[in-house]
Amino acid sequence: MICGARSQRTDYHRWRAWSLAGLGALLLAGCGHKQRVAYTPPPPPPITASPTAPPAAAPVPVPEGGKPGAAISSDEQFVETHAPIYSETGVASWYGPPYNNRIGANGKVYDQNRISAAHRTLPLDSLIRVTNLRTGQSAVMRVTDRGPFVEGRILDLSVGAAKAVGVWRNGTGNVRVDVYSTPRRMDVGGRWCVQVGAFTKLDEARHLQSELERKYRTANVIEFAGPTGYWVRIRPANDDRTRAVAIANQLRPAEGDAWLVRLD
Repeated sequence: MICGARSQRTDYHRWRAWSLAGLGALLLAGCGHKQRVAYTPPPPPPITASPTAPPAAAPVPVPEGGKPGAAISSDEQFVETHAPIYSETGVASWYGPPYNNRIGANGKVYDQNRISAAHRTLPLDSLIRVTNLRTGQSAVMRVTDRGPFVEGRILDLSVGAAKAVGVWRNGTGNVRVDVYSTPRRMDVGGRWCVQVGAFTKLDEARHLQSELERKYRTANVIEFAGPTGYWVRIRPANDDRTRAVAIANQLRPAEGDAWLVRLD
């Protein structure tokens, strides 16, 4: 009888432990569903002066598994002789068609086979080195475009850059982005906006545009077509960063994915 009582107590305690574990799993699953908020990049460290890098040179196309060409050797030399002024790590992806041969954010035609990168908040023409944290492959390049507009990613590489860094075949990779020179200060000023989309239907974008024009009467709200759909862009008065951050955080997820983007 004593052994039987112990067995019953043991079974009871096991059942109670399993029940509590199951309840804990359900609570964790419930807490795991969170509403996504607009991404606000952390402010970079104060920078008193940015070293002056050489003017950007036109890089040459890079074959699969190849290395950057000699046309960017001046940028590479600058990187080798200077320390980075800012660094960040995260996931990089690459972009090609349907963006190839279209005008990028810097006003020039994007060539997917050359070495360049898109970043949402670094000043355009910033000189950076991107290093694949898994393989150690790296390449020096300029920020020429804006993106990526995908949650959880910090950088979009051209096809040529993706091949040089070793993320082309996998599509994405963990990288470190070292910034060596910027044509404008990172920590103050700049022209900023909030970009919302992309919408597959033009009338959806125009409907949101009308709503946002009523909501933000002092902002300039435009609708425009991109390679992957229709976007709505909100430009606060004077393209002020503080106001752009506030607008991005006020937008509801139902209104679309909101991204804080630097224009210059």
